[in-house]
Amino acid sequence: MTSQPIRDPVRDHLLTPKNCAVVIIDYQPIQVTSVASMDRRTLVANIVALAKTAKLYGVPVVLTTVNVKTGRNQPIIHQLHDIFPDIEPIDRTSINAWEDQDFVAAVRATGRKKLVMAALWTEVCLAFPALDALREGFEVYPVIDAVGGTSVDAHRAGLDRIVQAGAVPVGWVQLACELQRDWQREATVPGFAEIVFAVEGN
Repeated sequence: MTSQPIRDPVRDHLLTPKNCAVVIIDYQPIQVTSVASMDRRTLVANIVALAKTAKLYGVPVVLTTVNVKTGRNQPIIHQLHDIFPDIEPIDRTSINAWEDQDFVAAVRATGRKKLVMAALWTEVCLAFPALDALREGFEVYPVIDAVGGTSVDAHRAGLDRIVQAGAVPVGWVQLACELQRDWQREATVPGFAEIVFAVEGN
C-alpha cells in the first residue's frame, strides 16, 4: 500500500485540480425543460454534482448565461446559484459563448488549458464553443452525462462532432475520481463520498 509521489499537478496529462477549469454554459430553466435526450431530473442532479465537485477541489469555474439582461431568458437555475452564490454568470447575446469577449476573457483568466465543459444544448451551446476552444489550442473534456440535447440524435451528433475534432468525453463520476486520485488525500474524501454516493444512490 505505497502510493507513488503525487505527480506534478500542473503538468499531469490527467485532470487535476491544478490544471483544469470547469465551464458551465446556459443551465437556465427554458433550456433544461427543452432537453429531450435524457431524464431532466437526472440531468440537473448530474450538473449539480459536477458543480459541487469543482467547488470541493477548488477548480476554477466559469458560469455563463444567455439573454438574461435582455429579458428574453431567465437566470441560471437556482441549484447552481446556490452552489456558487458569489460567481456572477457572464451574460451574453451570442449563441456561441466563444463569440462573447467577456466569456473568452474569463476562460483565459483561469490560466488553465484543460476545459471541462458542460452546456445546454449539446448540439449548440456545447458544440460551438468546444470547437472554437479546440481550434485555439485548449483541451476540451465534455461531461457527457451532465449535458443534454433537443433529441437523442441531436445530442449524439453534437458529441460526435466535438469528439471527432479532438474533445475527450468524460463522465462526472470519472472526473471526481480523477481529481481525488488517491484515498490518502483525506481532506476531500468526505466531500467526495457525499457527492458521489448521494447521486449514485438515487
